[in-house]
Amino acid sequence: MPQWIDACATDDIDEEDLIRFDHAGATYAIYHSPEGDFFATSGMCTHEAVHLCDGLVMGHLIECPKHNGQFDYRTGEAKRAPVCVNLKTFPVKVEAGRVLIEVP
Repeated sequence: MPQWIDACATDDIDEEDLIRFDHAGATYAIYHSPEGDFFATSGMCTHEAVHLCDGLVMGHLIECPKHNGQFDYRTGEAKRAPVCVNLKTFPVKVEAGRVLIEVP
């Protein structure tokens, strides 16, 4: 059954940046968009087992630090080779200055 988990404070992530969040053996990436919205994806690149928290955020894209593949973190869509498998995304809500993600 899905549950909402407190991942971080809203001010823990600068705009156009991300942080790593680990919970129950899974790893996630939490993003802060230029518009002030928050998003969550699985934390590992689908091409190789590299954590995206070491990647570069540009607008709505996260670039994997290993082979420079890119994903749209809002939808998880793979945008540039060598990545071709989309990232899993997770619902996000903000309550009282905290970012919560819905995890399985």
